[in-house]
Amino acid sequence: MLFLPDFIPTLIQYLITISGILFCGGGALLYTFQCELIYPANFPPGSRQQVAKPPEHGIYKYEDLTLTTKDNIKIRAYACRQVPEATARISPTILFLHANAGNMGHRLPTAKKFYTKLKCNVVLLSYRGYGLSEGKANEKGIQIDAECILDHIRNDDVLKNTKIILYGQSVGGAVAIYLASRNQNDISGLIVENTFLSLPKVIPHVIPQIRHFTFLCHQIWPSETAIKQIVNTPMLFLTGTKDELVPPAHMRQLYELTETRGRKVWKEFPNGTHNDTVLQPEYFETIGEFIENRVMSSTVTKEKDDDDE
Repeated sequence: MLFLPDFIPTLIQYLITISGILFCGGGALLYTFQCELIYPANFPPGSRQQVAKPPEHGIYKYEDLTLTTKDNIKIRAYACRQVPEATARISPTILFLHANAGNMGHRLPTAKKFYTKLKCNVVLLSYRGYGLSEGKANEKGIQIDAECILDHIRNDDVLKNTKIILYGQSVGGAVAIYLASRNQNDISGLIVENTFLSLPKVIPHVIPQIRHFTFLCHQIWPSETAIKQIVNTPMLFLTGTKDELVPPAHMRQLYELTETRGRKVWKEFPNGTHNDTVLQPEYFETIGEFIENRVMSSTVTKEKDDDDE
């Protein structure tokens, strides 16, 4: 151990060396396997083999899609349209961008609420590496997948002239913010639930043991930067104040960073945790009011921000 001063006792030298190896090893593991940590597509068990279909949840008018992305990855999606077709053409379309575990089939109970209660068309996808989609999940790839499904909606004969609303939970909220920042002319509304400022800023709260390695995080999802680029789209922020993974302060900061002329709406759910905010009373009523008052109305004005509690 010539690299350490001679006066340091051998045992201390040994402990310092081992600590250094473990530190470096932990950093290497985080850098190499962070996609597996951030995108647990195999959870719950069977998620890569079994994907529920809309009829299992009472949605019978749908299309099972296989789309090819610009980097030649085949991803799977569902397009659930209102009936009759004339109704679908004038109904808003929800693009459902899911959180980091499971697949689009696990989101069908929520999609049914949009479909039956709020009378929306609903399009869902399994990101690459999720469900029956090909590939491996990573930030760049999921961004490509989101652009791909949006392109499909824009070219769909029934859905192309509908008002498109992006709805994202957790990581899906980061995907939605990214997509809205790049496609403002085509997005009529943005709804985010329990979303973070960026992955490096939320990792210390989710996995405190690796808080010192966040500088090695190459999956960023910089929502705090992207959201500033959205200047015309109405936004709804849904936050569970008992969220145990993403600090509610992240959502509040995203709200405060937003300067859209389309108005922004804030809604807190006092008993909402990270995974059950969607089950809280008034959740879909809040979304329904947002769609009716902020999205379906074509007038965009510079007004005082809402602060609905």
